[in-house]
Order: sequence, then C-alpha cells, then structure tokens
Amino acid sequence: MMRRREFITLLGRAAAVWPLAAGAQQPAIPVVGYLSTRSPDESAHIVTAFRNGLNEIGYVQGRNVAIEYRFAEGRYDRLSALAADLIRRPINVLVATGGTASAIAAKPVVPATIPLVFAMGGDPVKLGVVASLARPGGNITGVSFLVNALAAKQIELLQELAPNAKVVGFLVNPNSPNLASEMKEAQAAVAAFGHELVVVKVTRESDFDQAFKTLVEARVAALFVEVDAFFTDRRANIAALAAQYALPAIYALREFVDAGGLMSYGTSITDANRQVGIYAGRILKGTKPAELPVMQSTRFELVINLKAAKALGIEIPSRLLARADEVIE
Repeated sequence: MMRRREFITLLGRAAAVWPLAAGAQQPAIPVVGYLSTRSPDESAHIVTAFRNGLNEIGYVQGRNVAIEYRFAEGRYDRLSALAADLIRRPINVLVATGGTASAIAAKPVVPATIPLVFAMGGDPVKLGVVASLARPGGNITGVSFLVNALAAKQIELLQELAPNAKVVGFLVNPNSPNLASEMKEAQAAVAAFGHELVVVKVTRESDFDQAFKTLVEARVAALFVEVDAFFTDRRANIAALAAQYALPAIYALREFVDAGGLMSYGTSITDANRQVGIYAGRILKGTKPAELPVMQSTRFELVINLKAAKALGIEIPSRLLARADEVIE
C-alpha cells in the first residue's frame, strides 16, 4: 500500500505540472475535480484505480489532464464547501467518490454546465441523485457498487460462520445518508433468523472502545459493520477491536479483511472507481453524462482471513471455504 508521504508527494508533483504548462504557454489541459469523503492516506489505492481508468481512455495525470484533489477525511459537513471550492477553480468535470455522502453533497452545488460522475454504494435512484439508472438525465452519471444492499447475504454468511450467535451487533454511523435503508435491511435479515439486533452508534474516533464494550455487555456474539467512509478509513482499528473482544465480524469491503478483519462479502470499490475514471475520460472526450447509464457492479466476492479466524479460535466451515473467492492465509 502506498505510504501517506509518498502519496502526498505524488499529488504535489502532479499539482505542480499545471502552472509550469501555463507558464510555457502550452495549450490548456482539462481539469478534473476529485472530491472524496475519505482521507488521502487511506484511499491511495482508490485514487490509483481512478487514474488507471482515465489512462484507459488516454488521459494521463500531469501530461494531458490535471486533477485537483479535495478530501473531507470523514467529515461530511465539509463536503459541500470542498465541492464549491473545486467548482471555482474552474474544472471540466467533478468526480464524487469515497462514499455516498460526497455525491449527495455535490449534486446541489454543481451547476448544470459541469458534469458530475459519482461512485457510491447506496441506491442513486432512491437517494434522489439520478432519475433512473438507464437514463440518469442532466449532467450526472456514475457507478453504483451496491455495497449498501447486501445485509441479508452478509447475515446469512455470518450465521454459517457463527450459528450460535443469537444476538447480532450492527455498528453504524448516524451521520450516514444510507443508514435508514441499511437499518431496515439489517433488521429484516436478522429477524428472518429469529435473532436480536443490537445497534451501536459511533460518530467519533474516541467512541470505538466504548462501542465495543457496549456490544459485549449486550451479549453480542457476532458483528457486521455499516458501509461508511468514516469506518472504512478506520478499518484497521475496527478489525483490531473485533479481535480484542473476540467478535466474529463480516464487512462489505475486502479492505477490512486486508487490514486484519475476518470476512467480507461485497463488490470491488477499486474496480468501481476505475470505471469512474473511464466515464470521466469519456466525458472529457465529448460524451454527455446523460448518454452514459449508471453502471452497476455485478460481480460479488467472498474473502476470508484464516489468520484472523485462528486468532478468534474459529474454525471456518469447509463449505464456506469452498465458496470463498479468496482465502488469506
């Protein structure tokens, strides 16, 4: 994984290209505004995937396209101001990624003359971001990778892993725009097994220790975590606490498993952001956003971390291992 210092250095070098080109009186190159809910050090692989998508269309950062980056670092209240700042640059297209909140915050700020391309886990139609998936309309399109609609499958997998877990914990961020729909799905999924759902809210870094103590006090025997940029940026801490309190947990993003978590089931946000880069590149070449249907991820992957299972004293059922797309030894 790219280190923070290396990533920031890379951004700095890229940012320096624009004034040099202007000073040399070379033709102006298009500028992409990049708005992310996440932090730069925890999303370097996502930025790389986005740039790879741009490269596939023929745009290379620092050569024939400039990228202005803004990261909210999990603070949703900053997103609108960051989007407005990018628009004042000016930019040719705005990319909103790193979580559903960035697209929702950017939409009312971005004028109709600037295309907006999003990557989001929530349902863009239900959340009012686009009119429909096939015909998004106006200046907005993007990629929906459906990580916020998998509660039933995740609970099913969690029950296979921990069949005696009658009380299931759900770690949530009350500021998440997806919370209402995720809560509804989680409650229905757990109720289908006749089990109890314990919801614990976290809004600050300092809340995590108490949140896990609350889960244990409520006799929670298994855990799943809401898909949220605030949690994704703190995935290593969450995975460590789940291990510390001996809670088998499932996540929607494989990044959690890579950070030491037990199991994940969901789509690839890396590939989704590559597709966003492709869409941004096509728009820079002249395609109108309204002509690009919202893409949906269709490939789902189950990833299991055997090292984490061993630390928890859990033996993964052979039938579950056989279904895994990847097993981390």
